[in-house]
Amino acid sequence: MAHPFQQFIERYTLLTPTEWAAIELCIHRREVKRETLLLEEGKICRHLWFLESGLLRYFIWRDGIAVTKFFTEAPYAVTSQQSFRSRTAATENIETLEDSVVWQMEAGDAYRLLEGKGWSTFIRSLVQEVQGYTEEILEDLQTQTAENRYQAMLEQQPELVRRVSLKHLASFLGIAPQSLSRIRKKLAQRTKRS
Repeated sequence: MAHPFQQFIERYTLLTPTEWAAIELCIHRREVKRETLLLEEGKICRHLWFLESGLLRYFIWRDGIAVTKFFTEAPYAVTSQQSFRSRTAATENIETLEDSVVWQMEAGDAYRLLEGKGWSTFIRSLVQEVQGYTEEILEDLQTQTAENRYQAMLEQQPELVRRVSLKHLASFLGIAPQSLSRIRKKLAQRTKRS
């Protein structure tokens, strides 16, 4: 059976055995406890991670309050794009919300592997996909109410809603936990009536 990271990459492009062998030499497995920072704001992101199992949250600090930007469910490849690419201090934090298994790759290896067609195609496709997700999130923030965004999450990502705490969901939606509790209650009452 193929390595989970190989299976993930091959959603985007097929790898030759030689290409996979080169990638496999560059990844190292880590078991990470929940509430561990993979990346801390102010530090340079020097890794690409493949999340084999678990759940991550990207967040920033604003006026002493942690504001959730988005969540990443396994399996997925993650990094802080801006910090990783420009080798500048990260403006975000990446935290495990559950005990997780990640495969870690050093930045130098990730760049060196770009010489291979398969890895290069994978990275290009992944970056485009992440940019698309980011644009969707920004558009939803500008055009949808917190209630509509929460309802969409319930319909499209019910498992994620169950796994994430009320506090982090509220932060992602840009509202107080009490407001999210009211929205949940309102939606539950609406469901009972129909």
